[in-house]
Amino acid sequence: MSDPVVEVRGLGIHYRLQSRSRMGIKKLLSQGLGGQVPTIWALRDVDLTCHEGEVVGVIGPNGAGKSTLCLALSGILEPDEGTAKIRGHVSTLLTLGAGFNRELSGRDNILLNAAFLGIPRKQALDRMERIVEFADLGEFIDQPIRFYSNGMRSRLGFAIATAMDPEILVLDEVLSVGDRTFRQKSRLRIGEMMDRSKLIVIVSHATAFLRVVCTHVLWLEKGRVRGYGKASEILDAYEEEMGAVDPAIDESEV
Repeated sequence: MSDPVVEVRGLGIHYRLQSRSRMGIKKLLSQGLGGQVPTIWALRDVDLTCHEGEVVGVIGPNGAGKSTLCLALSGILEPDEGTAKIRGHVSTLLTLGAGFNRELSGRDNILLNAAFLGIPRKQALDRMERIVEFADLGEFIDQPIRFYSNGMRSRLGFAIATAMDPEILVLDEVLSVGDRTFRQKSRLRIGEMMDRSKLIVIVSHATAFLRVVCTHVLWLEKGRVRGYGKASEILDAYEEEMGAVDPAIDESEV
């Protein structure tokens, strides 16, 4: 078997908590700069191995550490403990529309976001019309982003992130937004990318969708791994404990 695309061992990431009250100068000087700052562990002791050709879903309640894991896989956050080895170029869509310049047009933001993703300008220009067609924004594509609705920014963000044929694609809760037509279109695009990408990681509460597209599922709870394995087995256990499939998702869309 070839080397894993993702190899995470003992991963731990914590955040420092800010005090609600400002520390006085005397107290600061008496404690010194070495005083302990309260921290909270978003992830702890996480092990994960993903191979080429897999589609990995990540599930868990709010605050489980799902988004923090995406940031670690994308190289945005460095581990405080353990290691995260990623073999391949990562394209990340953590928040639809994040990184847009409100004063630039949709077309200009396509080039800007491509640059953030490390995509050469020529390649972005070659893919421009493909992105514009998928986003389906009409004349708004040449208007400043500040005139866009949330749904319009979502369509453009998804179109950019999925048009560049990334080796590894990380999606964090981006398939549950937008209207029904956009969700169906987005899921079809994910299906098309499965044969072109080494690995796709999808964070979602839409367990019905994850059953269809995922080969494996990681279940996080309070920053630790509750389970990792074949999608059907982990999702069965998760739904049994949580009670039901997310009612906000229409299974007829899958």
